[in-house]
Amino acid sequence: MRRAAVAVLAGAALSGALLAPPGHDPVPVADTRPAFPAVNYAVAVDESTSLAAADMKAEKAAAARIALGDVSSQSHVTVFGFAAAESDGQRAVDPVCPRTALDAAGRDTIGGCVTELRTRTKRQGTGTDFPSAIRQGVHDLTDGTDPSQPRVLFLLTDGYMDVGDSPKYGDPAHRDDEGDRQLGLALKEARDGHVQVWPLGFGDRPRMDELKRMAAGGYQKGCVDLPSATPEPKKVEPAAIGTTLEDIFAAAHCLRHERGPDPKRPPSTQEIAISPLATVGSIVVDKGDPAVEITYYDPKGNKVPTHGKYRKSSFELAGGNGVVEALKIVDPLPGPWKVKAEAPEGHRSLPVSVSVLWQGELRGAITMDPPSPQAGDEVKVTMRLQTREGYQIKDPRDYDGLRVRSALTGDGFTPLKLDLTDDGKAADPTASDGSFTGSVRVPKDAGGALKVSATLTAAGLSADTRSETGEVAPGQLPVTTSLDLPAADVHPGARISGTLAVHNTSGTAHTLRLAVADLRPGLLSVSPARITLAPGESGTRKVTVEVAPAGVFGDRLGDDGLKLAGTVTVADTTDHDRTLVRSPLSVRVTPEPGFWDKYKWVILGAAALLVVLVLVAVARVRQRRRARDPYGLTLQLVAEDGSVLSEHQAGHGQKQWYEFTVAEPHRSPRIERRPHGPYAVQRNPKGGGAVLRKKGSGRTLVPVRGPVPLTETLQLALGEDKRPPKPKRRGQPPRPRPEPGTPEPGIPESDTPSAYSSYE
Repeated sequence: MRRAAVAVLAGAALSGALLAPPGHDPVPVADTRPAFPAVNYAVAVDESTSLAAADMKAEKAAAARIALGDVSSQSHVTVFGFAAAESDGQRAVDPVCPRTALDAAGRDTIGGCVTELRTRTKRQGTGTDFPSAIRQGVHDLTDGTDPSQPRVLFLLTDGYMDVGDSPKYGDPAHRDDEGDRQLGLALKEARDGHVQVWPLGFGDRPRMDELKRMAAGGYQKGCVDLPSATPEPKKVEPAAIGTTLEDIFAAAHCLRHERGPDPKRPPSTQEIAISPLATVGSIVVDKGDPAVEITYYDPKGNKVPTHGKYRKSSFELAGGNGVVEALKIVDPLPGPWKVKAEAPEGHRSLPVSVSVLWQGELRGAITMDPPSPQAGDEVKVTMRLQTREGYQIKDPRDYDGLRVRSALTGDGFTPLKLDLTDDGKAADPTASDGSFTGSVRVPKDAGGALKVSATLTAAGLSADTRSETGEVAPGQLPVTTSLDLPAADVHPGARISGTLAVHNTSGTAHTLRLAVADLRPGLLSVSPARITLAPGESGTRKVTVEVAPAGVFGDRLGDDGLKLAGTVTVADTTDHDRTLVRSPLSVRVTPEPGFWDKYKWVILGAAALLVVLVLVAVARVRQRRRARDPYGLTLQLVAEDGSVLSEHQAGHGQKQWYEFTVAEPHRSPRIERRPHGPYAVQRNPKGGGAVLRKKGSGRTLVPVRGPVPLTETLQLALGEDKRPPKPKRRGQPPRPRPEPGTPEPGIPESDTPSAYSSYE
């Protein structure tokens, strides 16, 4: 259906809207943004008694759903019921909804007037008159309408024609034959009037062979030259009427239909993605219950209005008070949209389903390498897919079903077809990257102008034709160039450096013009814009490509960035503006990282180092504490004659000091633990033994062997150490215990005479 309108647009494009004059670069993508064509369509609903009451209900829901699905507010729809006129005063067609524009008010109007459809009674005529229904649809679609706009007739029926009781078809014995003949004539009228017929089968057992005949009998050319846009019948199951009808509607209108996740009962939030190729779309929500309230959020998390503009997008809600509503979005922000469903108590039993219908613009940027080949040279042709703003397409699903047609034409030879592929084979370097590449050899008898062109066609996407003109080089060119400009991953405002190799073989100066093509102006710029070569100059020049600041990209610069697919051109203005270089340039632009993203690894590295230092410090503190811990020391009270009067095993102590006192020093002296006592000991970490602390007397080293004064009559010595040995390291031999009478390791024997010295 939309094929006709798109064909007109494509024809205008080929006549000059999209193609540049010879010797010039193609017009930038952003300068060729056509409006979406309006659609004229009619909906014919079978009211005969061969359909049950449930089927009529499903037909009425389908008729209303069609009006909600269209993406153009300039589209028009007519809805009528039909059966058969079987006596005087009866009519085959019941007009229900006159021709109505599908703006916001019109969509709500259609939702109301389709309720007038009803199953016929015997007094109203209960047969099925397909010829009358098709002729009514052809009349409504062709009378006073623009022939360039697509015309589609949706025929909702079970496919069983019944004109046996209709006097208009002549003698009763021949009415079926006459009805069949009239059906053929009516379909011819549809074909001549460029009216597509899309039959939708309702009922338990629709007659699919008859529906196929009617689909094939109408106009066959649709919105694009693809099999998916060719009319065909479809059986509609009432339980799945929403998704089934959207699939059919999308095929008839060359829209893309994306189903959402499994339906969920409210309260719930579901996500549905909108492609970056979409220029207009409708988020369709089947609420199940009119009391369900829907809120929409864009990929940035912003709640969007249901009417009016928000940032760069426009919104228009239809059917908000019904079971099905649709939010039409012009210039939607690409990415995952959120649909939040809420409902009061008692209205949460039915699941809510979400889907999106969208239409978009697929653009291409074409390059021919070399731009000015000689006869017999092989040239490489690349067509890169882009959004309308020049951003490179990331997801191959966005151009699923794409058809690419390309040809090389020129003076002196018949056109040559090119096979451009994106399969990573032959001339194509990488599969599924959105660049279709092929090669062709310029015929040896070619001379003069050359032009390579390619047309992109895909369902749901307006066709696009791109071409590049060149000229067969007459021998060696006076100036030859080669550009080395690498692909880059940068932030807004960054600069990309490259090298332009130049060689001027002539005796005159030449001026080269550098520019960025096939991209929305302002996203990338190249400098210098002009280079003048001296006679005979040969060498290299620095070339810089600058990326626009972040504000130019706006909301389109998401967290995952954008990929720009431009073309850097170099033309010799001195030599008839001859194009010397058309070099593809791929630049991925990501947002400038925040403080955390920028210094994350430095911070994490510093934190890790700090943790290590803390652990080392803690280990050292623990080691020092263990080295001073008095636990296990055997404290002996020694008399003046050297006899041991009592022994006491020290505990862990307070801050590595085991505090004690001497009980009954004159009768039965013994050591007792006492917090804040006059004496305290801890291990000596530097040479073994212990350190004695006495209030008012400082600290004294207690050697492993030999007593030190404690009171006027008592001395303190160390007995056997009862502390458990330190756990051995794996593979470490056990440390031998010293023989009695030998000094402890680390404490020289010469230290013994100074055992009574003060220890600070």
